[in-house]
Parts: sequence; structure tokens; C-alpha cells
Amino acid sequence: MKSDGNTGRLAENLAIAHLVRRGYRLLTRNYHCRRGEIDAVMLDHSTLVFIEVRCRAAGQNAALESITWTKRRRLLFAAQHYLAYHPTDLPCRFDVVVISGDPMTKNARIEHFTAAFSYGE
Repeated sequence: MKSDGNTGRLAENLAIAHLVRRGYRLLTRNYHCRRGEIDAVMLDHSTLVFIEVRCRAAGQNAALESITWTKRRRLLFAAQHYLAYHPTDLPCRFDVVVISGDPMTKNARIEHFTAAFSYGE
């Protein structure tokens, strides 16, 4: 499934709602800078979490594998930009939330990968 704007927005809404139910606190969504974007920045207790949301139709390639080195680099640039304007001493990590299937249905499957990749990858 190629994610159009509406599908992507629905997937992000579903992912954020899922994380909020698990105790995360939303700080900002769709943080943009010239070299990248972060779908959501959230707080998990005392850890700042940069969230990437992927929406995949059933049977498509693994979503984690779809986050290429180039995409990771863009996420890192955006995270560094965020931290430059929102300094913190909190530890940071990158999580990935994968929505499998149609996010408009109750059958959509949500997978949350904590610390999906690190700064050095």
C-alpha cells in the first residue's frame, strides 16, 4: 500500500494513540527541518523518543527494512535539530511504530519497536 497523505495521517494518529495509552506523552508531531522530519517526539517516562511511523499493507516488505540508511540519517539530522532548539539532559532513542493493513479498520495491526536503531547505525 502506497501511503497517501490521508493514510499516513491516519497511521500516525493510530500510532500516537497507541503510545499515549501506554503512558507516552506527546510533545510534538511532524517536526520538520530542512534536512528531515520526525513523525512524533514523545516522552516515555524520562526518555525523549523520536517516533517514525510506517504503514504497510499485509504481505509487503518488512517495515524496519524500509528505513534505509538515508532515512535514518534524515531522522538523525531532524533529531539533532530538535535537540538544538529544545536542549535536554534526558536520554534519547528512536522507536518505530508499524501499522500493518488499513489504518481505517479495526483490523489494523500495530507493532512498536523500542530503540529500533541507534545514532551510530
